[in-house]
Amino acid sequence: MPGNSIGQLFRVTTFGESHGEMIGVVIDGCPPGLKLDLEFIQSQLDRRRPGQSKITTQRKESDKPHFVSGLFEGKTTGTPLTAVIHNEDAREKDYDHISDKYRPSHADFTYDKKYGHRDHRGGGRASARETAARVVAGSVAQLLLLQHKIVISAYVSQVGPIILDKSYEELDLKKIDSNIIRCPDEKIAVQMIDVIEKARKEGDTVGGIITCVIKNCPVGLGEPVFDRLHADLAKAVMSINAVKGFEYGSGFAGAAMRGSTHNDPFENKKGKIITTTNNSGGIQGGISNGMDIYFRAAFKPVATILKKQSSVDKNGRPAQVEGRGRHDPCVVPRAIPIVESMAAITLVDHLLRSRTMR
Repeated sequence: MPGNSIGQLFRVTTFGESHGEMIGVVIDGCPPGLKLDLEFIQSQLDRRRPGQSKITTQRKESDKPHFVSGLFEGKTTGTPLTAVIHNEDAREKDYDHISDKYRPSHADFTYDKKYGHRDHRGGGRASARETAARVVAGSVAQLLLLQHKIVISAYVSQVGPIILDKSYEELDLKKIDSNIIRCPDEKIAVQMIDVIEKARKEGDTVGGIITCVIKNCPVGLGEPVFDRLHADLAKAVMSINAVKGFEYGSGFAGAAMRGSTHNDPFENKKGKIITTTNNSGGIQGGISNGMDIYFRAAFKPVATILKKQSSVDKNGRPAQVEGRGRHDPCVVPRAIPIVESMAAITLVDHLLRSRTMR
């Protein structure tokens, strides 16, 4: 199975399955001498881990990373940085009933047909459990970015029909973690939580949107033509489980605008060239222009629902499928650090690549 790595100079490879012994990550290309802030890494994992609130899955995992290579006396050595996270609360029996059945909108059918064999325990490699390994790598990447004062903040901007209809510039991003939904607007957050709670009680799920903002990104990150910064950000974010859409800057709304309105005029402000508007989302010609980079990612409703659904088994015979065990009624609250991590991994890779150009 190829496709387990991302990045060129900062290359991240994850391994492990949802209900296997462990999951893990290898980071190749991490510069030496970086002091690993283990508390920060753990805090990011805690934001992603299951069982953290009433609106997330109740699977209990401490998600404690154990670094087994590339770290000496608290600093990276420049050799492959490897971390493992042991699975503590795997319950294989919760999936025995679908060992030969295909769950609607899951990877069961496609994995089985492609590989001729699949791990039905929570989806195996296709499970969102794998993203904990990404968060470890993304946290390391964020520590590297902080050396350049680059800050990444993501928040929930929509759950089902409830929309936070404000620009990130109107919000206090320090309030993102002030509630369990991770929406910086308290009134909208309450409405979002109510929607999730209702879906959960009905055995159903609901989708949502995450907005991500990258501040203090320098000019010059991104490589035309095929490695444009926004294209690599899109690939990284679209690789996250349940993501169905990506847009940056004005996104699809820009299609309804005229060029005279959409264009971002330049000005010289105290010796620094900036744009007076930012419909470009901080990226022009695939290269960062120094303005804030912002994008949105749409997440579908979680495919596992606690209701009976029609399907077939591996022999094509009609079957009924009903979710059991512990599942998220909405994935977006836990996906915040995952989105931040994938953005950070992409930026660090391009930051290192930019150093080779001059």
